[in-house]
Amino acid sequence: MCRIAPEDWYAVKRLDDDVTAISEPFIKEFYRCNIWHVRGRERDMLVDSGMGVVSLRRWVPIVTERDLIAIASHTHFDHIGCHHEFECRAVHAAEADLLAYPTRANTLADPYVTDGIFDALPPEPYCSECYAVKGAGATRILEDGDTIDLGDRVFEVIHTPGHSPGGIALWERKTGVLFSGDILYDGPLVEDTYHSNAEHYLSSMERLLKIPVRLVHGGHFPSFSGERYRQLIKDWLTDKQKTL
Repeated sequence: MCRIAPEDWYAVKRLDDDVTAISEPFIKEFYRCNIWHVRGRERDMLVDSGMGVVSLRRWVPIVTERDLIAIASHTHFDHIGCHHEFECRAVHAAEADLLAYPTRANTLADPYVTDGIFDALPPEPYCSECYAVKGAGATRILEDGDTIDLGDRVFEVIHTPGHSPGGIALWERKTGVLFSGDILYDGPLVEDTYHSNAEHYLSSMERLLKIPVRLVHGGHFPSFSGERYRQLIKDWLTDKQKTL
């Protein structure tokens, strides 16, 4: 399999609402985390940071332009790989230990990280068998109801356990924008990790359905409308009711 030069590893696309989508296009879509950069008046916000196989700070200049807080929607390997590159790091209390002391097992690098998740490999010296997330203790611990204030933009932390115990979504009431992490995206959801919880997942979905979302930026797959958001949740809840 060919290797990609570091300067070609990331794709960057400017969206509406001063949001920039950053992705690693040579990772297969199911495993490819969406990295979201949000511009604020006083500082910026980064939601998740990818696998960490290529430096985000070195090769994506937008993340170094201004003061920035790097938030982990949760602590699976594909979402926190570059968190160690940022001075300000935030995570929900339930997964603070995982961010500080990641292992291949507790970040799900085992069994997911193999050459098979790539269409082309990262630059040398990357090897899938050696891959590990670097520890990066949080400088801010988040709880449900906390806010991330960027000066002119405020995001509410919504605790969404189920996929993982410390999963969070970030809700901007003013614009109707939701960064949903991995609790909900427009693709096959993962509900069976070692620390997933079916009861918590159900409660999180029921709570999310009540939020008047306009636009969703998920942890994986393309962004989608509020109408699609509500339909996805309703379909998921209906499917769960059939299995009870």
